[in-house]
Amino acid sequence: MEQQLDFEKMQRKTNRRGHVQKIVVYLFLSVWALIVLFPFYWMILTSVKSYGSYNAEHVPSFFTLSPTLQNYVDAFTTVPLLGYLLNTLIFTIGTTAIMIVVSTLAAYAFARLEFRGKNLLFTLFLSLMMIPSELVVITNFVTVTNLDMRNTFAGLILPSVTSVFYIYLLKENFEQVPDELYRAAKVDGTSDLKYLWKVMIPICRPTIVTVIILKIIECWNSYVWPRLITDDPSYYLVSNGIQEIRENGFGRENIPAMMAAVVVISVPLIILFLVFRRKIMAGVSRGGLKG
Repeated sequence: MEQQLDFEKMQRKTNRRGHVQKIVVYLFLSVWALIVLFPFYWMILTSVKSYGSYNAEHVPSFFTLSPTLQNYVDAFTTVPLLGYLLNTLIFTIGTTAIMIVVSTLAAYAFARLEFRGKNLLFTLFLSLMMIPSELVVITNFVTVTNLDMRNTFAGLILPSVTSVFYIYLLKENFEQVPDELYRAAKVDGTSDLKYLWKVMIPICRPTIVTVIILKIIECWNSYVWPRLITDDPSYYLVSNGIQEIRENGFGRENIPAMMAAVVVISVPLIILFLVFRRKIMAGVSRGGLKG
């Protein structure tokens, strides 16, 4: 009887300790969420303030009683924000489409095909990840300039159509597919491309979707290369177009209008991440596991 009472006391103490730990963890996560989300709240709040009310605030206000959408109207009428969004959409879709084809074929070759020097070639390929991307910018710039592709979508897209990391991620995922399926397909006379299309891609769809989403986010946020290779405003993307808006559009003082433009630019990526966040997590974790 005494042992049972002692066991119940220990269990209650353990339960209390577990509840306290949960409270501490949730409290920490809540505080951290507020810290992370506050810049987004401040951006949206500023975007719905009028230019006069914003400048009249000697002390920053954390809310407004007279929100306005005029800044969003100005973002599409005063400056060519819609054109920047269209250019970014073309750049993102073109780059992502070519990259996923190139990366999928390369990953399949390293994962399933047998050829002389494959391991050495893949090792050298992975070593490229050790080279900072800034080191190849000059080479790419000279090449694109010599090919007379500055201020063109081809010049924007071509240097970004391959990624060692995404090829590695897809290769690791392809290698998880049992070899028996490949042997059975070859016995039936299935070609490698047909096996890739009918078997590998459907099985590895979560990882491929993850790669596509991550590449879209990367293209949407691209800044250095578009800024370097384009000086014609008709080819500006949102990343460098926002700088043009600040300098020659709204002006440095009209912060609410700038924030409205930034909100418009940020919303597509936020929606994309919220909709596909589970696939992103599942695809990355699946690509990193073997067996």
